[in-house]
Amino acid sequence: MTTCKTYYDSPLGRLLGTAGEDGVTGLWFVGQRYFPQADELPVGDAQPELLRLGEWLDAYWRGERPQLAFRLAPAGADFRQAVWQLLLGIPHGQTTTYGALARQLADRWSRRVSARAVGGAVGHNPVSIVIPCHRVVGASGSLTGYAGGIGTKTRLLELEGVDMSTLFVPTSGTAL
Repeated sequence: MTTCKTYYDSPLGRLLGTAGEDGVTGLWFVGQRYFPQADELPVGDAQPELLRLGEWLDAYWRGERPQLAFRLAPAGADFRQAVWQLLLGIPHGQTTTYGALARQLADRWSRRVSARAVGGAVGHNPVSIVIPCHRVVGASGSLTGYAGGIGTKTRLLELEGVDMSTLFVPTSGTAL
C-alpha cells in the first residue's frame, strides 16, 4: 500500500492525516509550520489506520483519554525517534520541559543532550496531538515552540485540563 491521506475537521481547524503500510505517518494542522506537500497522495478514507486515527481524534475532542488503537510510523532519525518516544510518555493533562526531556535522554545515553536539540526534534514531530508535543513547555513555564501556533497549543492544553496558572505566552524570544 502506498501512503494515503485523509482530512479531519477538528474544533481547532482542519487536520491532514497520512498513513502507510507501517502505520500513521503524520497528522498536521493544515497550513502549520512544516506542513507537507500532500496534493499527490491518494485519499485513503477507508484505510484502516486512518479510520482508527479518526476514531482516536473523535474521542480526544470529546475530552476522553483514548488509547492508541493504531500503529505509529513517523519518519525521522534515531534522535528524533527517541524524543518522540519520550513525548508519548507524557501523561494526558500534564506537561514537561525541554530540559527534563534532555536529561532523560542524557541519562539513557550517558552523554549530554541539549534542550535545544530536544526542541528541534519536538518541533518537527510529524504526528501532532497523538505524539503530544504540545505538552512540552519552557523551563520558566513559557508556551513556546508549537508548529501549529501558540494559540492552538494553549487550547490543546486547556482541553486536557492542564493547570495553566503557571504557564504564559512569551512576549519575545523562544527560550527553552
